[in-house]
Amino acid sequence: MLNRIIKRGAPKLPKADANEPPAVVVGHVSRAAAGCDTSSVPSIEALPLFRDVPAGERQSLFIRKLRLCAVVFDFSDMITLRCAREREVKRRNLAELIDFVQSSSGRLAEPVQEELVRTIAANIFRCPPPVAHENTGSEAAAADPEEENIFLDPAWPHLQLVYELLLRYVVSSDTDAKVAKRFIDHAFVLRVLDLFDSGDPREREYLKTILHRIYGKFMVHRPFIRKAISNIFYRFIFETERHSGIGELLEILGSIINGFALPMKEEHKLFLVRVLIPLHKTKPAGVYHHQLAYCTTQFVEKDCKLAVTVIRGLLKYWPVTNCQKELLFLGELEEVLETTQPSEFQQCMVPLFKQISRCLNSSHFQLFGARKFNIYIVPQVTSQTLPLKLVRYDIVNTQC
Repeated sequence: MLNRIIKRGAPKLPKADANEPPAVVVGHVSRAAAGCDTSSVPSIEALPLFRDVPAGERQSLFIRKLRLCAVVFDFSDMITLRCAREREVKRRNLAELIDFVQSSSGRLAEPVQEELVRTIAANIFRCPPPVAHENTGSEAAAADPEEENIFLDPAWPHLQLVYELLLRYVVSSDTDAKVAKRFIDHAFVLRVLDLFDSGDPREREYLKTILHRIYGKFMVHRPFIRKAISNIFYRFIFETERHSGIGELLEILGSIINGFALPMKEEHKLFLVRVLIPLHKTKPAGVYHHQLAYCTTQFVEKDCKLAVTVIRGLLKYWPVTNCQKELLFLGELEEVLETTQPSEFQQCMVPLFKQISRCLNSSHFQLFGARKFNIYIVPQVTSQTLPLKLVRYDIVNTQC
């Protein structure tokens, strides 16, 4: 009887089956919005196409489509398929919104841009399932940090379109950075950076492209983005050593470093010393070492005097018992030495050759005895004015 009274007194909702996934209204996003427990899904009306309405009404239709697309569905429950029509309607509307933004159909008004960013936030800022490295109680996950545990988000059919919509909005020539920075602000950027810990590599790939475009378009956000990325690295190096998106963040930084102006700012040099070099010491360094080596090499190419800093840093964190990691260090060392000048090489020559001799005395087949080990060393320089000549030595079965 009490249940009947409550039902009669409750406001009427659109007809929906009680077992269907949840619906979310724009501006009221919560954990239920991210696919947690709710009770009903509203019927989504089909809106007209942009080409079927006059040009003056398209922006208002754009807002209506955005509000429709702010409804978030629970893809984790694949048993309930009765909301398949609503999901398809949302997918078609997202594709239409992308085409509208991409076709340069005119500059979007500020209220439309605000609604656009709000809709994007309602979809991508969610409570995702825990990634593999969060299962701290699992001994298997902790045993091999370099083992890649791939998670594919079941909501990707919608998420991909939302990310594409955000990307097209950022890169559009009609998007004025001075206006858009009000909506894509520091808080939005921070939440985007949090998503880099996603277990889905497809999502991280989109995030990498989007953050790179944001960095290029919004110059006012550049120092903040660099500082926020540094904080993620600090936490990874000194606290957790668990993060899914270190490689993607390093790829972004590789492009950023490539664009640094000369002479290089002291801030950038400190980033090399405090962040990039300590990143070599973590257990899962092999997962992102290729991107990390590219970043350090870019610093040396920009400023040859930093070669001493990089080489000494590599020697400081040189692995002792991990031969596979030693091979990675040797490859990076080879790339750095290619651009090292004689004056810098002489400053670190003694500790460098001591480490090389230890590698040659190693019993590991890949470090010694099984293949040619290519090291670039500097011959005797007869004059400081002569250019550096690098001589390649193939050291085979040689004891030091």
